[in-house]
Amino acid sequence: MSKQSVVETGYFGEFGGSYIPEDLQKVLATLAEEFDKYKVDPQFQEDFRYYLKEYVGRENPLTYAKNLTEKIGGAKIYLKREDLNHTGAHKINNVIGQILLAKRMGATRIIAETGAGQHGVATATACAMFDIPCTVYMGKVDTERQALNVFRMELLGTKVVPVEKGQGRLKDAVDEALADLVQNYENTFYLLGSAVGPHPYPSIVKHFQSIISEESKRQIVEKEGKLPAAVVACVGGGSNAIGAFSHYMEEPSVRLVGVEPSEAPTVTEGEPAVIHGFKCLTLLDDKGEPQPTYSIAAGLDYPGVGPEHSHLKTSGRGDYVTVTGDEALEAFQVLSKVEGIIPALESSHAVAYAMKLAKTLPSDESIIVNLSGRGDKDVDQVFEMLKN
Repeated sequence: MSKQSVVETGYFGEFGGSYIPEDLQKVLATLAEEFDKYKVDPQFQEDFRYYLKEYVGRENPLTYAKNLTEKIGGAKIYLKREDLNHTGAHKINNVIGQILLAKRMGATRIIAETGAGQHGVATATACAMFDIPCTVYMGKVDTERQALNVFRMELLGTKVVPVEKGQGRLKDAVDEALADLVQNYENTFYLLGSAVGPHPYPSIVKHFQSIISEESKRQIVEKEGKLPAAVVACVGGGSNAIGAFSHYMEEPSVRLVGVEPSEAPTVTEGEPAVIHGFKCLTLLDDKGEPQPTYSIAAGLDYPGVGPEHSHLKTSGRGDYVTVTGDEALEAFQVLSKVEGIIPALESSHAVAYAMKLAKTLPSDESIIVNLSGRGDKDVDQVFEMLKN
């Protein structure tokens, strides 16, 4: 590959851009052109909406968590039910959009990265349906704590590659996926799962995930007659949160709250740096390298964050807070017991903060929590944690 190239596009304030080899820059420039063309193409839009309805199962409900609201007191808590999507999380929204794009671009092979496994499962699912070979890179540590999702991907016909380099976690899986793309870009489409990476990926993922807030904004007005006081979502790379925030960004009365694990507080404590081909707030060690991170939720275990989240933080439009793993684990149990809904550990971080926030607001206000995924994948892990 040739020397690194930087383009002056795809920025959110000072964050974003594309810091990648020149040959790969050409590939992503083509991707950006094709995305810009197809996102406004009526047939593409029709196909995307068709699969969201008939395959994913949208639109999903905005559920009033009556029991939780009464238990906590204060503002009404609503749950945007991404956990009810086919494959159990928000990831499938973006996967459907990108795989339709890949088909139109003539790709004959799909690669992806995954942390918690939900994006990997969603990608494997869509590749099975569209009959495209798929390889998913996953940190070895994550393959062990999310063994069920590894089996699901393999059952769907996908090759799962455990990555032992580095910490054997999400960052390392992204490294390997990017290396694969560099080697095989002529026939391979990298289906990136979060709102990170070089331009145009953050914009692509936001576009396809914005269906979340498009629906919830209409649903909350139908139910409450007004907008919510806040939208709360967990943040790792940031795809569910950017989708949940998207249609509220121009509504200054709505507080946008991103919730991070206190063990990996990328937005709240990170510094501007380049990681995986883009500039964002990043947790750095003493040598200026991405810092090792850990969260009980594999999908939040990333030392960087989407560039638009970095901009929302530094511009003051978004509020970013942390909750501990113990608080998330408690919220996991509370929501399960009082609402009969078992949330993903990632989503449990958002639930934990929403429970705190609701108490501070009057009862005629509402909060939307983006329930980004269901907790089936985490039950064994939680069982072991609670046993100790």
